[in-house]
Amino acid sequence: MNAPNQSGWKPGTPVQDHNAMSGPDTVTGNRALMLEEPLLFEIGQTDTTGVDLPEPAGGPNRLGGMDRSEAIGLPGLSEPETVRHYTRLSRQNYGIDLGFFPLGSCTMKHNPRLNEKVARMPGFADVHPLQPVDTVRGALEVVNELANWLIDLTGMHGVAMSPKAGAHGELCGILCIRAALEARGDARKVVLVPESAHGTNPATAAFAGYEVEDIPATSEGRVDLEALKARLGPDVAAVMITNPNTCGLFERDMKAISDAVHAAGGFVYCDGANFNAIVGKVRPGDLGVDAMHINLHKTFSTPHGGGGPGSGPVVLSEALAPFGPLPYVVRTDDGSVQLVEEENAAEFRHTEAFGRMTAFHGQMGMFTRALTYILSHGADGLKQVAEDAVLNANYLLRSLDDLLDAPFGPSGPCMHEALFSDEGFAQDISTLDLAKGLIDEGYHPMTMYFPLVVHGAMLIEPTETESKAALDQFVSALRSVAERARAGDESLKTAPHYAPRRRLDETLAARKPVLAYQEPVAPSGQPTMSEQGGR
Repeated sequence: MNAPNQSGWKPGTPVQDHNAMSGPDTVTGNRALMLEEPLLFEIGQTDTTGVDLPEPAGGPNRLGGMDRSEAIGLPGLSEPETVRHYTRLSRQNYGIDLGFFPLGSCTMKHNPRLNEKVARMPGFADVHPLQPVDTVRGALEVVNELANWLIDLTGMHGVAMSPKAGAHGELCGILCIRAALEARGDARKVVLVPESAHGTNPATAAFAGYEVEDIPATSEGRVDLEALKARLGPDVAAVMITNPNTCGLFERDMKAISDAVHAAGGFVYCDGANFNAIVGKVRPGDLGVDAMHINLHKTFSTPHGGGGPGSGPVVLSEALAPFGPLPYVVRTDDGSVQLVEEENAAEFRHTEAFGRMTAFHGQMGMFTRALTYILSHGADGLKQVAEDAVLNANYLLRSLDDLLDAPFGPSGPCMHEALFSDEGFAQDISTLDLAKGLIDEGYHPMTMYFPLVVHGAMLIEPTETESKAALDQFVSALRSVAERARAGDESLKTAPHYAPRRRLDETLAARKPVLAYQEPVAPSGQPTMSEQGGR
């Protein structure tokens, strides 16, 4: 694993004389191609504009009394200044196209460029939700084809395509459950959420008006089946379970859990964020799941991060499918695909829908990318996706568990994620310190302090798109930082040292964000930035 490469460099050893931050300070603050970039307010001036236009030559005022009463206060920049500013900032971003993105529970995999090419084809890229249905027959065919694949891969009966992302899909599934219970006059009030479930699950249940109770995990990191059975009763509407769970483990008692919940009159919601680990291998419908969202931006490689655009279709069992939201697509007897909405729901016997999740029909660009990914892989390729994702995670687990504590490692292999804790670190070194040290090695940190059932958790998900060479390099970097954490290397407390910005007070930034620029007050007798020309 640590053999030298062709240049003589051995993974895990520092690269001599290639530290971008070494050497004396520079006048500009730049470090060669690592450019120091000030704020827009520090570049431009608020009393100028980037484009000069002549004053309008009279004429009636058509602003209807909405004239600006004071200066807008934004800096004026020319086009090259603006382009350079955002391009320089973009060079400081970390993304999947730059390197391995080990965020656990996020499935940050490579997005094939074929997907992007298809999504930009005329008829897909420029389709509009307000077009007449007769002009978007091809788009509806895409939605229907993807829906059929999702139903087939999960062993379910129907699917709601409109939810925009994971938590939105969770809400959709819980609203379907609520509608089904109301239809039978059953006023159940409680949703059970295991400790090993995703953190959004209890928030979703509470948002839908349910009381939330947790179910403990066993020492192996799985749902305590007996504790769950003991809590089931006539007040329990559903169980929200994540499988594979947030510890990166498959819930072996899933069928027994579903049978027990159904026997008690409740429904089973499965968080499908980790579907990438079992796609093509396990059908949730066969395990008794009634509703499950699927993150297209995870399992089927549509871009995500930075807040979107996500997509979270929800597959539904036969018991819940009649209550799924509008709109949805259906293939009629004449072979055409129709869009079912409020005005024609009765025609398609879908009058029990609980309503809408969104104004229109879903994320068309994500549907196109996901279907392209599915068709390019085929059923056998999707099965290999899950196998390779699990293989990569177990490779990381066994490459690191001699140095990092793996709390559930002794109980057997993991699924798609490797979970470690901070046990063994020096007393004053934290998981956060290790993560900041990993930034100096050129990696985005893994998911930290989640799941909550493990102290100082570090959750790593390599996905199937990383090569063994890429994983070996990451392992070398992480081992180096972990050894420093165990040895109590105080330099980790001030890491990162080589990033464009040093360690920030992230807690203060989250609680008291500065959302408006205020020009610094210059010492008495000194010119302000505006008086100095903007810098």
